[in-house]
Amino acid sequence: MEQQVKIWEETVSIPTYGVGKPERNPMFIEKRVYQGSSGRVYPHPVIDKIENEKQLQPYKLVVLENEYVRIEMMPELGGRIYRALDKTNDYDFVYYNKVIKPALVGLAGPWISGGIEFNWPQHHRPNTYGPVEYRLAENKDGSATVWVSEIDRMYGTKVTAGFTLYPGKAYLEISAQLYNRTPQPQTFLWWANPAVAVNEHTQSVFPPDVTAVFDHGKRDVSRFPIATGTYYKMDYSAGVDISRYRNIPVPTSYMAYKSDYNFVGGYDHGVQAGLLHVANHHISPGKKQWTWGNGEFGIAWDRNLTDEDGPYIELMTGVYTDNQPDFSWLQPYEEKAFKQYFMPYKNIGVVKNASIDAAVNLEVDEEAREAVVYVYATAVFEDAQIELRGRGRSYIQEKVKLSPNDIFKSIVTWDEADQAFDLLLSVRDSAGKLLISYQPAKPSLEQIPDAAKPLEAPAALKTNEQLYLAGLHLEQYRHATFEPEAYYLEGLKRDASDSRINVAYGTLLLRQGKIQQAEGYFRTAIKSLTSRNPNPYDSEALYQLGVALKHQGKREEAFAAFYKATWSAAWQDASYFSLAQIACAEGALADALELVERSIVRNARNYKARHLKAALLRKLGRSDEAIAFAAETLGLDVADFGSANERCLALAAGGQQQLADQARAELQRLMRGDAHNYLNLAADYIGSGLHEEAIAVLACIVSSLEVAAADGAAAVYPMLHYTLAYAYEQSGHTEAAAASRQAAEAAAPHYCFPNSLFELIVLEQAIAANPHDAKAHYYLGNLLYDKKRHCDAIAHWEASRAAEPNFATVHRNLALAYYNKRGDEAAALEALELAFALDQTDARVCYELDQLYKKLGHPAQQRLAKLEQQRTLVELRDDLYIEYITLLNATGQHGQAVAALASRQFHPWEGGEGKVTGQHVFTHVELAKQALQQGNASHAIQLLNMALVYPEHYGEGKLHGAQENNIYYYLGCAYEALNDPLRAEDCFKQASQGLEEPASALYYNDQPPDMIFYQGLSWLKLGNEPEANRRFHKLLDYAEKHIFDRVEFDYFAVSLPDFLVFEDDLSKRNEIHCRYMMGLALLGLGERKQAAEQFGAALQLDGNHSGARIHSLLALSN
Repeated sequence: MEQQVKIWEETVSIPTYGVGKPERNPMFIEKRVYQGSSGRVYPHPVIDKIENEKQLQPYKLVVLENEYVRIEMMPELGGRIYRALDKTNDYDFVYYNKVIKPALVGLAGPWISGGIEFNWPQHHRPNTYGPVEYRLAENKDGSATVWVSEIDRMYGTKVTAGFTLYPGKAYLEISAQLYNRTPQPQTFLWWANPAVAVNEHTQSVFPPDVTAVFDHGKRDVSRFPIATGTYYKMDYSAGVDISRYRNIPVPTSYMAYKSDYNFVGGYDHGVQAGLLHVANHHISPGKKQWTWGNGEFGIAWDRNLTDEDGPYIELMTGVYTDNQPDFSWLQPYEEKAFKQYFMPYKNIGVVKNASIDAAVNLEVDEEAREAVVYVYATAVFEDAQIELRGRGRSYIQEKVKLSPNDIFKSIVTWDEADQAFDLLLSVRDSAGKLLISYQPAKPSLEQIPDAAKPLEAPAALKTNEQLYLAGLHLEQYRHATFEPEAYYLEGLKRDASDSRINVAYGTLLLRQGKIQQAEGYFRTAIKSLTSRNPNPYDSEALYQLGVALKHQGKREEAFAAFYKATWSAAWQDASYFSLAQIACAEGALADALELVERSIVRNARNYKARHLKAALLRKLGRSDEAIAFAAETLGLDVADFGSANERCLALAAGGQQQLADQARAELQRLMRGDAHNYLNLAADYIGSGLHEEAIAVLACIVSSLEVAAADGAAAVYPMLHYTLAYAYEQSGHTEAAAASRQAAEAAAPHYCFPNSLFELIVLEQAIAANPHDAKAHYYLGNLLYDKKRHCDAIAHWEASRAAEPNFATVHRNLALAYYNKRGDEAAALEALELAFALDQTDARVCYELDQLYKKLGHPAQQRLAKLEQQRTLVELRDDLYIEYITLLNATGQHGQAVAALASRQFHPWEGGEGKVTGQHVFTHVELAKQALQQGNASHAIQLLNMALVYPEHYGEGKLHGAQENNIYYYLGCAYEALNDPLRAEDCFKQASQGLEEPASALYYNDQPPDMIFYQGLSWLKLGNEPEANRRFHKLLDYAEKHIFDRVEFDYFAVSLPDFLVFEDDLSKRNEIHCRYMMGLALLGLGERKQAAEQFGAALQLDGNHSGARIHSLLALSN
């Protein structure tokens, strides 16, 4: 008999490596690339420090358990599944990491491996290392559900997901609801990210029809499962099975090109067990594997992420997405819902098809004409019917018991008349319902898809439709470096009346808070659309005009625009809701109720409309109906704060105070005392003119946080005070508004990073009431800079500085803006030096100041002296410490650099590897060169051999195929000095090999030009001058061809993770790179004077270029 699923919450202590405090400076990283799209982090604070020692730390776990599986979830760490155990064979079907060991992989820093991470609205989830809302439920059918929920701070969308375990079922069901709470279209993706423990027996199980896989952004493509070309710089031309972990030595992603199957999974042939994911492939096309690779590089990352649980791969599953990046749209107030299932399976090998009921494998040996049939079921099926048919007869027709413990296996031979693709395997329950089937596909020649091509420049696109779609694509995919404005403006330059581009560009301006400008573009679009008739086919322009007017407080005009927008079905629900908001704000409650009901008829899952309806029912004295409707909404979304709050208010209004108090306590538990949750709820009320309700919400959390702050907890978030002041002002409580503004200005500014249009309006009102409010100007400057309104941001930061000259952070922000947006180096330097002088405890600003000194060409000796004075701060940050080591090397203090490298545990960012190891190699090679000059070749060999090995405390390993030509060249020279010609020749031969095509230097694993130079020198040592000169001329030809290129970021860049706040001049960097190449080429060709000139030119542009510096000395030596 099936048992009731158990669900409970418990506290467990897990060994944990701690993280540093969040960075209190706002991070404006406009061109950072992360997982193929924008890596901007604002409004999230960044954590970039990982502790080196672990301690036991308590965590809340929510546990679901039935007779087959046990699921453990962590609401404090992004709502992830921590452990998933198959109880029938004691197998963890997702990777179970027994330690919480974060590494710098997440968008904003810490990320942990293991379990299943749920990435939304981008990859990785911005709040992957933070808490989410959660609630436990026991259901009438004996199942149990853990609900988790979160509102995304960046874009305002919301997820609610239910994790349900059923009695007698060996699978976990995930029911997700993705809801756009905003009046603007938003983009999202959903990638569930299960990790799987791997070893030499592990295989990724993609459906049989997957014959090609794409890289990120579809920038590259490979055959699958047998790769036959170059992929991730690996030569697989011999034919390599990349479904096998053991065959992939380098970090590698691949995503299925297409599949008509509903499953993906992994299998460990050693223990005969694995994981399956099942979902409707029509909405869940995403099937991906990621691995760090099984080489030294990957092993180092395994160490970074676990102590003893070994390597893993990720078998990601995408819903409404098939690639990273690949975003889909959510229209205003739209919900997209779906189900996906995770399950263990065992003893059947590589699955050929799977459903939530059963999985099958059919292995055919065409030579022996033998078929092996395997069937696994996720529940007990008495008298299940298994049939294997050919064209003419059945080879298997059996009734058997199937269950997670009862696996079916049968071996048969088939007739000459049949071929493998004639065999049809089917599994049915006792009533004849089909559980799963599989038939091998008839062999055919599969066309491998082309890789994607970069987007052309706006001027190169021929039509306005292409420009419109290009701009929309860049918005949709959140491109990090290409700007949609450029494409929209080119289109408007060609045709200023183009309705599509006017709407798109107006909407973009609206997102930036340029509301009046946006209004103009919407009106232009409407003029075009109504030039022949007053009733356009699509009314988005009218809807967006309504939004712009509503934001400006022009309710009457907005009302008219929204009503006209309802003439088009596509915009009816959002427009009727907006009309209801305006009617409510005007006090026309009955009209508002009629309008909101029309909206709900069109979109019953608009939770903000449902919240408003409950409020209107309550205010109209219909408390019982309000209670019932709020409860109905909570049945659709258990974490709908608005409906939960209305239920409390309606219960109290109906005289049910005890129930109201209980409901209030549960709501407060659910909202976690999180300021942003309360701000969202208050904004919802204010959007409909319900200011008193907003005041009650905000006053409650402010009072609670003030009590907590008195006990040593974090201070009250300033935007709570400002929003409370706005609500007071709107409801006529001017004295209370002034008091709240005063409290806001006095509140601690750390981590106050507003970013919504609602907050923009709140802050603008605060400044209108008090133009000398330094903090309001500072916060508004932050918001506007994030919206790329740089000039407006500078004006507000300057106003903040004038009002409060001793506020360090505003000087720091101005420094970034002066340098990046005005090109005013002197003003940037003055501002940043003042920022550091005002707060000499800020290690981040110390690092940024040194980076600015570097940009401005300050001598290495001078920079090093300043860092020596700040050694305590240098020790606090890896990036600053690495810069310190770099400066030691730049000033010839290689011995001290060795000591500094040896005395620290480093924590690299994913994709930002190579900095520490680069200094490790540089240090030891320079010391080896000194030893050679001093006649101590044996010591030089010892040092060069050390250069070949990366110590574990660097946190990174050597990438397969690492270019080490310089090390082997100098090893050859050292053996020459020891009169050991055979070893010398071996080293020169090794040094002469490798990639020989010059390239731009964007990524740490790109081919450095000096490696080609040392190949050439090695060929000279081997007596092959033509081969040497061929390499030198390649360097020279590339440099001369590309030195005047106008360089842009790689369109398909996947990872440029550095938090570099000062923007790079890529064309200048290219010129430096090319002059360095020319210098190396000329040096190799014996043109020492000309080589020195080129190295000098490179150093003139970048005095910190270590390669140009050391090779310049070589050119000038005899």
